[in-house]
Amino acid sequence: MIKHKNILQNTLIALAILLTTTSFAQGKKARIIEDFNKNWNFKLGDYPSAPQKDFSTADWRTLQLPHDWSIEGTFDKDSKTKQAQGFLPAGKGWYRKTFTVPASFKSKTISVEFDGVFKNSEVFINGHSLGIRPNGYISFSYDLSQFLNFGQPNIIAVKVDNDAQPNSRWYTGSGIYRNVRLVISEKLHVAEWGTFVTTPEIYKEKALVHLEVEVKNDSDREKEFILVSTIFDKNNDDVAEVQATGKIAANSSSKKIQDFTLKKPKLWDTENPYLYKIITKIYEKGELADNYETPLGVRFFDFDAEKGFSLNGKPTKILGVCLHHDNGALGAVENIHALKRKLVLMKEMGVNAIRMSHNPHSLEMMQLCDEMGFIVQDEAFDVWKKKKVTNDYHKDWDAWHKKDLEDFIKRDRNHPSVMMWSIGNEIREQFDSTGIAITKELAKIVKSLDITRPVTSALTENVIEKNFIYQSGALDLLGFNYKHEDYKDFPTRFKGQKIIASESVSALETRGHYDFPADGIKAWPPKHGAPFDGNADWTVSAFDQVKSYWGATHEENWKTIKKQDFMAGTFIWTGFDYIGEPDPYPYPARSSYFGIVDLAGFPKDVYYMYQSEWTIKPVLHIFPHWNWAKDQEVDVWAYYNNADEVELFLNGKSLGKKSKQNDDLHISWRIKFEPGTIKAISRKNGKVVLEKEIHTAGDAAKIDLSADKKVIKNDTYDLVYVTVSITDAAGNLLPTANDLINFEVSGGGKLVGVDNGYQANLDSFKASSCKLFNGKCIAIIQSIGKRETIKIKASTGNGIPDAVLELKVD
Repeated sequence: MIKHKNILQNTLIALAILLTTTSFAQGKKARIIEDFNKNWNFKLGDYPSAPQKDFSTADWRTLQLPHDWSIEGTFDKDSKTKQAQGFLPAGKGWYRKTFTVPASFKSKTISVEFDGVFKNSEVFINGHSLGIRPNGYISFSYDLSQFLNFGQPNIIAVKVDNDAQPNSRWYTGSGIYRNVRLVISEKLHVAEWGTFVTTPEIYKEKALVHLEVEVKNDSDREKEFILVSTIFDKNNDDVAEVQATGKIAANSSSKKIQDFTLKKPKLWDTENPYLYKIITKIYEKGELADNYETPLGVRFFDFDAEKGFSLNGKPTKILGVCLHHDNGALGAVENIHALKRKLVLMKEMGVNAIRMSHNPHSLEMMQLCDEMGFIVQDEAFDVWKKKKVTNDYHKDWDAWHKKDLEDFIKRDRNHPSVMMWSIGNEIREQFDSTGIAITKELAKIVKSLDITRPVTSALTENVIEKNFIYQSGALDLLGFNYKHEDYKDFPTRFKGQKIIASESVSALETRGHYDFPADGIKAWPPKHGAPFDGNADWTVSAFDQVKSYWGATHEENWKTIKKQDFMAGTFIWTGFDYIGEPDPYPYPARSSYFGIVDLAGFPKDVYYMYQSEWTIKPVLHIFPHWNWAKDQEVDVWAYYNNADEVELFLNGKSLGKKSKQNDDLHISWRIKFEPGTIKAISRKNGKVVLEKEIHTAGDAAKIDLSADKKVIKNDTYDLVYVTVSITDAAGNLLPTANDLINFEVSGGGKLVGVDNGYQANLDSFKASSCKLFNGKCIAIIQSIGKRETIKIKASTGNGIPDAVLELKVD
């Protein structure tokens, strides 16, 4: 028997119905959700008259949201955003859109929903201010109904003020960088984020599903209604249904409770993330008034002080990464296809958990974690009342933290992927007594809205007497950042406490760059404020040998975590490089070195160490490349699994067999370079498991274009990532190529971003060319709504034949 008293949730709002027209959908559903991203006008600067009807936008750009104006800018050493935000511009900007609502909708409630605007937004409709929202990561909405001109043009204007800098410790982007929707419903409807689903008891034969529904009546008279909620399985078959009746007063809200019995429930887990959905319908006088979807995942979990974490009764180590919200060359622009590419790379590495660092992420991110099977640590704040940088959230704390936290919890509490609420990251109040009261307040707010998940906070101080957040006693789960060498003492120091490594590692690598010898570990800088002593080209060796002074190498951390059963798991800093925070390098470095995957989306070598440890699929990865000066002493490393030994060959000659000893995570050989081929063979019980070869590349012969998909959707959102490299005549990658690649894109797509993963690349992400870095770069193509074959032409102008790739538009 499985029984659990916590758990569950689902995503609230189904993603917006993406329509390609500007007219309103006339479907059978009572609730209409319109894509409101298209045909906005935009201009940098401050235009206080922009909300007015007679204001001219003749010289403004027309664009499609989501949009980030900072990523379009130029890197500037003197930028007010400073190093932490990648030296890109911020400032002020305005958005404006004209739209018409049919006269027949005058009796309805019409709202606009913003998933995120960075930052200090103010929204106007037909000259009326609807409100402000300082926090750039919080989703919010406004009721437009009373200010609309039905059957006539309406003007919505949005002011965005990201001018006060610095205001973050990482790249934020600027503008309406997430999706916007127009939601049309009857006056009687389910409120925004108006459902909350839990599964208080789960058995093998049945699960009890508890649904709370907030019904809202925006009309000026009392209404009677019937509430019908139906659970549908993955095949869209209805498997349970509950009905209720009720009355609701004018201009008020009412909560209704509905309990289901779900027979033989299929459980959600990281390997098989089974999702149900609940469709809630409201009927008034026999007519459908509203329909609202709540995704449902049935699962139970537990954090234990001695045994760590379990999911559905199965001991499970949380194998997580921290992720910031930027999408590389797209900047802060939120695109579900970019997110899915990122998460697929993490899944293939063996990651089963994501920490949303250090702020609420998008609806699409949460939905994908539900669908793909990632455990989520959902994080609300990086700062409370005590500032970290001059103009950060501490200025808005008193007025906004309660509202922001409540909205954050209500939006995300139905997601089955979310299994812990983090109320803060490295909060400075942990060092003084004010941390006690604030921690208690925040935990109380969370638990007033959801008691099914533990409250945690990412702490840096593991000395009890110095940590006032811990002393509050309000945390259900202790998160600790770094100091992996202290973990072994935690069961004694924090007796009876549940513990997770909320942030770990902070090792540094540059993809495809190798420093020799590779057999020492270097803390860099040795301590805070130490003299800079890095490479002249702002690179870091891709061997796992360089770590920040506060952190650990990837191997050091994982060796520690895997031995500690009481540790629920770890979140590596970070899964991907991100814009900003290029510690310890100064300008021109503009993006981080911490990622397991670089900013362009190319895995670094350590990716395969995790894959060999975190997955069961056979892995054999050898590196570095094999283009060196004659007689150069080269360290060759191998990550492998599912084998007893690996034998290395150079031009057919065996260099010996090696196997991992004790707790080794890699094996290595030191050999003198000679051109040709290195080959590795892994064996188990004498039988070959895998073979890998690396060849010395000859002269450049051709440009290779490789797309991550062959067909792109004709929806103006879909993306294709094209990997660009130069090879010799035999198809071997030139690992040190740095040629400038020029792009021409025609047909049904456009070039929206380029990057090569080099942390000190100051060329624009929006250029029509990109230099290869260590043999590779990426070009990102976006659908433009034309059903024409996309042609991507790449050229160097230095004698190498041009390359052309064609993509079908469907």
